Amino acid sequence: MIVAIDGPAGAGKSTVAREVARRVGAAYLDTGAMYRAVTWLAQRRGVSNSDGEALAALARENPVEIEPTGDGDRVRVAGHDVTEEIRTPEVAAQVSEVSAHAAVREEMVAAQRALMSSGDWVSDGRDVGSTVCPGADVKVFLTATPEERARRRRAELAAAGVEVDEATVLEDVLRRDELDSTRAASPLRIAPGAVVVDSSNLDAGRVADIVAAMVEELVGE
Repeated sequence: MIVAIDGPAGAGKSTVAREVARRVGAAYLDTGAMYRAVTWLAQRRGVSNSDGEALAALARENPVEIEPTGDGDRVRVAGHDVTEEIRTPEVAAQVSEVSAHAAVREEMVAAQRALMSSGDWVSDGRDVGSTVCPGADVKVFLTATPEERARRRRAELAAAGVEVDEATVLEDVLRRDELDSTRAASPLRIAPGAVVVDSSNLDAGRVADIVAAMVEELVGE
């Protein structure tokens, strides 16, 4: 069984997906973390965001490792634990550009499909239901207003000790929306058969209730 949760930046996909995975006893895969890890490595190695082939080679030669632990997933690339580093504003500001390259997405999609080729999974990203796993058993497109998504992102950064003004965060959210929805390779879109859930006025627990109920209904059929 595969549950695909897609949506724009700041919609709460990862929080919801982790909770749904916990409730239904499935493994969790954050596809966005994989792109962030490649972005972090590109910054460290001095690879330009505009060089799709070099970025794809970087991803191919340095597979991203995701290790589930009791305290959440640990993300490693090129021998480094980058779990915290990939959540910085510097990485967030560039990940949409890196992930827009078709060659990069080809490498990442192949890796994601290999990971989810067996067992039960809950995965979130931009194109899980539309491209990575178009045959997913449950597809959700999770969204919220740009203002609410910016508020959540700012709170997340503040909790990590990073202070950014709200206007700057909102600008970044809107910029990433534009990049993600207009890229040629696997653009952000509502996958056929996906249920749209607007979380603007819902907390993560309530959204998890909705998605978990969809899974339970499927399993009970």
